Amino acid sequence: MKVIATNISKSKTITWKGREEQTGIFKYPSENGIYLGHTDVQNDVVVDRKYHGGIDKACYLFSADVYDEWKIKFPNAEWSLGMFGENLTVEHLDERAIYIGDHYKVGEALIEVSEPRDPCYKLGIRFGTQHVLKPFINQPHCGVYVRVLQCGKVKAGDRLKLISRLQTEFSVARVYWLRYHATKADFEEIYRAINEPLLAQSAKRGLIKRLKFLEQ
Repeated sequence: MKVIATNISKSKTITWKGREEQTGIFKYPSENGIYLGHTDVQNDVVVDRKYHGGIDKACYLFSADVYDEWKIKFPNAEWSLGMFGENLTVEHLDERAIYIGDHYKVGEALIEVSEPRDPCYKLGIRFGTQHVLKPFINQPHCGVYVRVLQCGKVKAGDRLKLISRLQTEFSVARVYWLRYHATKADFEEIYRAINEPLLAQSAKRGLIKRLKFLEQ
């Protein structure tokens, strides 16, 4: 896997349901690379810290490989790398082969996979339509949030090297599927995921919501 773009944003004012608010979803490539800190990417805007930034969401990675299919689906969007709000656009990133707790070396940084990304209305704002959310949920390429175990600079051209895999059961894509598509037949697997110590708490809360939905 290779980084092809490092992306950061400035705060941008948007209008949502008649109210102005700020967002950092409009990320664009930074030619000089980015510095991964323990809770944020340096110089990147994080507006809503309830859902973004922090130890478990210090940096967001997304696959470069799926850009072309999304461009076909949404040709009128204003396309750029960083379109999905990712800090690192990564070639050959596949959430089905990346596991919760995996450690990767990238550039000067050491990162640990923590959870999939839950899409929200701000992705729709970036695409110019909320119709992006349903197809985003119905496919496995959600992107990868990571913890930063060792801070450092990352630049385009740096490769992700798997340092250790801690024998966790769940791929990022599997956790994402359980969050939105699990049925009552998957209760035991959901409970195992909730008890996975390396899965971020926000992802566990999402799985609990799925359980409650299925119990209705």
